[in-house]
Amino acid sequence: MKVLSVASECAPLVKTGGLADVVGALPAALAQQGVQMRTLLPGYPAVMAAVTEGQTDPEAVLDFDDLFGGPARVLAVSVAGLDLLVIDAPHLYARPGNPYLGPDGRDWPDNPQRFAALSWVGAQIAAHGAGDWHPAVLHGHDWQAGLATEYLRRMDAGHVRTVLTIHNIAFTGPADPGRLDSLRLDPGRFHSEGYEFWGAISALKAGLMGADALTTVSPSYAEELMTPEFGMGLEGVMRHRRASLHGILNGIDEDAWNPATDPAIAAYAKPAGKAAAKSALQAEMGLPQADGPLCVIVSRMTHQKGLDLVLETLPTLLEQGGQLAVLGSGDPDLERAFRAVAEADPNVAVRIGYDEGFSHRLIAGGDAILVPSRFEPCGLTQLYGLRYGTVPVVALTGGLADTVINASPAALARKVATGIQFAPVTAGALRNALVRLDALYKDRKTWSRLQTNAMAQPVGWALSARAYAELYAGLTASR
Repeated sequence: MKVLSVASECAPLVKTGGLADVVGALPAALAQQGVQMRTLLPGYPAVMAAVTEGQTDPEAVLDFDDLFGGPARVLAVSVAGLDLLVIDAPHLYARPGNPYLGPDGRDWPDNPQRFAALSWVGAQIAAHGAGDWHPAVLHGHDWQAGLATEYLRRMDAGHVRTVLTIHNIAFTGPADPGRLDSLRLDPGRFHSEGYEFWGAISALKAGLMGADALTTVSPSYAEELMTPEFGMGLEGVMRHRRASLHGILNGIDEDAWNPATDPAIAAYAKPAGKAAAKSALQAEMGLPQADGPLCVIVSRMTHQKGLDLVLETLPTLLEQGGQLAVLGSGDPDLERAFRAVAEADPNVAVRIGYDEGFSHRLIAGGDAILVPSRFEPCGLTQLYGLRYGTVPVVALTGGLADTVINASPAALARKVATGIQFAPVTAGALRNALVRLDALYKDRKTWSRLQTNAMAQPVGWALSARAYAELYAGLTASR
C-alpha cells in the first residue's frame, strides 16, 4: 500500500519538536508492515541543502506556475533513509528562522498561505499522483496539513482515503476570513460544519471535519480531547467524530535512541553503566558531585510544559541534595528565570537552545527526567528516559499516563514500576513527587529495579505501526 505523509517538519532534516521525530520514524516502521510511505515536506533552506547535497539532478515530478504567489516544483528524492517529495518554492520557504517563525521570533504573516500550499500540493499528489507514484491514503499531520481535505473535495479523488493525526490540538491554524480567496477555499464551506471556528478559518478544523479517520498520539489524549479542559474549544467536534477517532501511541526510533550504541555517550546496556554518563554530564555542565538525584529536563519552555512548577518546587529538590540540568528554549520569562537560578546555585545548570547530541548526553546522564506537563498528547522525552534508564517523573495526563507505570506500593511490590506519576498538575503535587523521588533514589535496591524496568519497557514503533497499517487497510477496503 502507498501512503502520502504530509507534514511541516521531519527529523533529521528539520525539527522543532516531537512531531518531526514521529514523521521521520513512521516510514521505516510502516515499511515492516508492507506500507510504502513518501513524505511531502516544504523546501526550507535546511531541507533544500540536504536535497542538493550529493544529488546530481533531483527529479521534478510536478510543476506549478502559481503556487500561492509564485512558481514551484516538487522534487522526488531519497535523503537520510527517507523517500521525500519536497516543495521547491523559494517565495514561500527560502527564509531564515524555524519553519514557522522569523528571526524575530514572530510568526510569518503569510503562514496561512505557506501551509495551505503544503496542503494544496498534498491534495494534488493524492488525487493525480507524483509521476507514476499514486497513493491510496493521504496522512496529514496537524493543522499544517488540515486544508488538504478541503482541496480534495474539488478534485476527482474518490479513490483516496484521508487520515489526520492530531499531535497538539492547541494549534488550530487560524486565518482571517478575508483570506478565503487567497487560500483558494470554497466560501460556501465557511460554516460550523466546515472549516469555520469562532469566526475564523481553521485549517485544523477543516481536517477534523473532513478526514475519513482521525488519530491522535495516545489513547488517554483521545479521551481528553472530548472534554472542555483539553479540547481547546474543539471538544464538540471531537465528540462528533468519536467513532472515527483512534488513539495510537507514538514510539521512538530505537536505533537512534539506544544507550548500548549511542555515539554521543559512554555507551551502556545496564543501569550500572549510567554512572560514567552521569559523571561526564556533571563535568560538562559544571555541576559538583551530589548526594541526591540529578534531574534533567529537555523541553520547550512554555506554560503547557509546566516548567514554572519546576521553578516553584526547585528548593525541595535542592534541599534533598538533588541537582537539575536543563536544555530548552521558548518563553523569554522562563528562559530568564532558569538562567537566574543557575547563576544563583551551583547545583543547577541551564543551556538555552537545542542540541540533538547534547540531549542524548543529558538524558543518559540524568537519574530522573522531569515532565510536569499540564497536558501532553503523547510526549517523547519520557520514552527516551525509559530507554536510557532515566526514571520519568511525569504528570498524570495524556501519553504520560499511558507510558509510565507509577511507583505505587502495588506496582513496587509486583516489581513493574517504571517511574513516578503525580496529579493534579500543581506545585504541591510535584513537590510530593520530588520527595518520593528522593526516597526511592536512596533505596538503592528499589532504584536499580526501577531503572531496570524502565529500560525493559517497550518504547518502539512496532505495535503502533501495525495499528496504523490496519487503519489504512480498513479505510481502503471500504472504498
